[in-house]
This record gives sequence, structure tokens and C-alpha cells, in this order.
Amino acid sequence: MAATVTAVNATLLGGVLGPVALTLVAVVLPAAVAGILPRLLRVGLVVALPLAISVLVVNLFFFPSGASILFRIGPVTATAEGLAYAIETLVRLVAITGALVLFYLTTPIGSLVVDLERRGVSGWVAFVVSASVRTVPAVIERAAQIADAQRARGLDTEGSLWRRVRGLVPLVGPVLLGSIGEVEDRAMALEARGFSRPGRRSLLWAPADRDVERLARWLMVLSIPVLVLAGLAGWLA
Repeated sequence: MAATVTAVNATLLGGVLGPVALTLVAVVLPAAVAGILPRLLRVGLVVALPLAISVLVVNLFFFPSGASILFRIGPVTATAEGLAYAIETLVRLVAITGALVLFYLTTPIGSLVVDLERRGVSGWVAFVVSASVRTVPAVIERAAQIADAQRARGLDTEGSLWRRVRGLVPLVGPVLLGSIGEVEDRAMALEARGFSRPGRRSLLWAPADRDVERLARWLMVLSIPVLVLAGLAGWLA
């Protein structure tokens, strides 16, 4: 809920100060309390950097209109209006990415899936959520294992950029085939455990849900219409 509300409120807030304050309160402070702030910064940088570069270049040089010219590079012109819009977009991107990365680093996937089922969500939906979150780390781990195995067989994956690019080709096939095989194995294991059986399943455990946590969730949800009304009233201009 915190990740969703942070992402929505970062979109609703205008300018730069609002999203920056939201990032500090809803992302940086909880990460510091949890002791994962350095890791969050590293993962968030890797996730957001490609999109951030694209946003900056597109808005800086190809903003639809702008009279304040900063500089020119050949046929393209960088404008102050484009830079301002790029900065506003980047601070929102940082808030959204930070909230999602914080959720990923602090929430056990097993607890999330169990709690979704406890609240009446379909088992298939819970499985899709779990598989989606676990796919990328599993693929990265499998690629590292295959790279070590190929390197032990004499594959050159180090040195110049061309050698590294050429070394990626023998990794693509095993990674894809391994991913397909894992999906098949997981599907068979689920069927053997009666995953497709109709009706609700009996859960042996569910994460604790205290009154203060429920209150915090409602307050976070109520912050969305408050920001919408504030924007309509012109208080966020």
C-alpha cells in the first residue's frame, strides 16, 4: 500500500519540492530505519538510470515549445523549459522507483502471496504476482551460473567490449531454455499439490496485521483524494 500510494501521490504532486519531500519521507527515511539505504540507492540507480537518461535527453532537446535557449548542438536546441520539465519528471521517477524498490527489498514474497490469498485474491493472481517479482532475480542468478560454467569451458567473457558482447551470445540460449524448463517444473509441482483445485484453500499461517497498520493504510489511502482536492483547489500550484 505504501508503494502504491507513494507512486500515485508522486504523480499528483506538482513541481519539484513535493515529490522530493515525498521521497525523503516515504522512501529514504524508511530505508534508513530498515538499514537498507545503501542497497536501495544502488538498486534504484540501476533500475532508474536508463529511463532517467532518456527522459532528460528527450525533454531537454525535443521539448515542444520553449523560448529560453540554453545551447545548441547541431540541429537540436536545448531549452530551459525542457530542462525544467525534465527535472519535474525525474523527481517523480525517483519517487516511484524508490517506492517500488523499497517494497521489493523489504517485503518477503511468501508473506505477500499468503496475505493476498487470505484477503480473497485468486490463487492464480497471487502466483502471477510471486512469479513476476521472482523472475528477474532468478534469471540473473541463472545467467551468472551459466556464465561461470561457460568460462570454465574456455569462453572469453572478459576484455574488450566486443569480446564481452560476443560472449553474451552463448548465454542467451541456455538462459531462455532454463527459464522455460523452470516454468514447466513449477507448473507440474503446483498441479501435484492441488493448486488448480476449486474453492478456497486452508492457510496454515498469515502475517500479523495490527490495528496501527490498518490505520496507517487507511490514512495513506485517504491522502490520495486529499491531494486531488488540493490540486483542484489550486493549493498545489
